[in-house]
Amino acid sequence: MFFLVSALTTSLAAVLPLGMVAGQDVTIEDVFRAVGGRPAQQAVTFDTEAVPAGSRVTVIERVGDDTHVELRLRGVGANRTFGAHVHQKPCAGGPSDSGPHYQNAHDPKQPSTNPAYANPLNEVWLDIRTDGHGDGGAAATQTWRFRPGQARSVVIHEHATHTGAGTAGTAGARLACVNVPFA
Repeated sequence: MFFLVSALTTSLAAVLPLGMVAGQDVTIEDVFRAVGGRPAQQAVTFDTEAVPAGSRVTVIERVGDDTHVELRLRGVGANRTFGAHVHQKPCAGGPSDSGPHYQNAHDPKQPSTNPAYANPLNEVWLDIRTDGHGDGGAAATQTWRFRPGQARSVVIHEHATHTGAGTAGTAGARLACVNVPFA
């Protein structure tokens, strides 16, 4: 029995990010750093006025039959609304590197602005209104789970997410990004 468990653990270690176990909750806590720092940064800011270097981010995923994601920001732009979404690719050196939004039902036309696909039931939208200190949080729960390896980051956008035809899912410039190894 020990050999079987050990072999299974070794197999999972080869396909899951370091420290991750299949079906385990995920919590990422970090500070935003200006892009251009060390290559494997967890959280990067592309706009240090709206999301200052040193401001804090927490992303929590609770696993189960559904998907529950929480986003908390501390010390970002005060008294404003940010859009935020789960994206398909990890953060890197440029704002567009994180790719499109993760969608449970994939829109064949990208970038997706069709409200049949770009909506808060098919994507994870985490729009946040900050207080006078630049602190805020949002949460979303979906009835579906992420496909393995296809949800890799949360991107903070410049304003609330639009819902109308032709602009659905858009929220302005990508201001910051945090890598998350979603389960």
